[in-house]
Amino acid sequence: MKPTLIFLVLCFGAASAKAQIDPELLRRPLQDTGGLRMNMDAVYNRPFNQFGKLPVALGGYMEANYQYLAQDGVSERHQFQFRRMTLFVSSTISKRIKFLSEIEFEDGAKEISVEFASIDFEFNPLFNLRGGIVLNPIGAFNQNHDGPKWEFVDRPLSATQLLPATFSNVGFGVYGKKYSGNWVYGYEVYLTNGFNERIIDNAQGRTFLPATKEDPNRFEESFNGSMLSTAKIALRHRKVGEIGFSYMGGVYNKFEDDGLKIDRRRLAQVSAIDFNTTLPTKTSITGEWAWVTVDLPDAFTEQFARKQQGGFLDIVHPILQRRMFGFEGAVLNAALRLEYVDWNRGRFKTTGGPISDHVYGIVPAISWRPSTQTVLRFNYRYQWQRDLLGNPPSRLGGFQFGISSYF
Repeated sequence: MKPTLIFLVLCFGAASAKAQIDPELLRRPLQDTGGLRMNMDAVYNRPFNQFGKLPVALGGYMEANYQYLAQDGVSERHQFQFRRMTLFVSSTISKRIKFLSEIEFEDGAKEISVEFASIDFEFNPLFNLRGGIVLNPIGAFNQNHDGPKWEFVDRPLSATQLLPATFSNVGFGVYGKKYSGNWVYGYEVYLTNGFNERIIDNAQGRTFLPATKEDPNRFEESFNGSMLSTAKIALRHRKVGEIGFSYMGGVYNKFEDDGLKIDRRRLAQVSAIDFNTTLPTKTSITGEWAWVTVDLPDAFTEQFARKQQGGFLDIVHPILQRRMFGFEGAVLNAALRLEYVDWNRGRFKTTGGPISDHVYGIVPAISWRPSTQTVLRFNYRYQWQRDLLGNPPSRLGGFQFGISSYF
């Protein structure tokens, strides 16, 4: 309750201050528009408001929606949800030292978390140091996850049910970019705190990487004293698009206790590929695919996976762009998301039959953007999921309407 009261006081204080100052003093800080933007730039590629000459800039976004979903004929009927509100605070400490934080309030402030809070030291475009709470650059969505950038109410299944998006940890790393004509090359390398044994000891009863975020102490200490390594390389062509290759891996188990070895080091590893492009028809295509491997103890049954995979493909096409309802340059989009998660790749040892713990999803959508920073989206979600034994699938379907906007 106390954090909520503090937050409300800050909001009212900011609103009061905004009402008492000259609107001309409320401005957006200038951003670099000369280079090609990449997914790795997503944390800074956001709208910020700056008060006069103050060194601090503020921003954020919110998401809310209505949905009516039914699973196997059973429905919770009408549901309104306030998914999240996120606040950004950035500051240029000196010419080449920057600070940025991202604080997220989820489910009506039931959960408050610091998703990103780092200081960047800019030595050279090809070499920069970042330290603090960082977003691990696995795939593209984990870094580029802001709601107003997407035409869909739900985040991709593979990002939240296979990978632990949004996944951030305490650590340090280096990153950089190099421009060459129509090309830009980028890289990121981080060492952070990492996984824990919750990925195989959780309520889901399966190998489940997102469960690692349930550890309340993961921003204070490493579960086993090991580091998680995350690395990504990406290249982008001005006329073609961007492709990225990333890796994240580290020891997840407790292998020592008071200096006594109790198990060997067991790795959890993720490899991912992501891409995005815009066709001459202005159709944008965004996709991501990830592979997970986990070294399990021999005593674990086939209910827990040693290999997993999944991904998504988004196709968005603008069908109308003009002045609409008094909004200049508004855009009406048609969109489609195809997604898949296989929580357990492989076959049963005893029967040789396939293990079927997987889910498919199809989400057609219509979205309207009165401005580039605001989206109203109407989705129809249909997905079907088979259990471990391959029984007839559980089917979920329904409608979702949502809004999301930067502020």
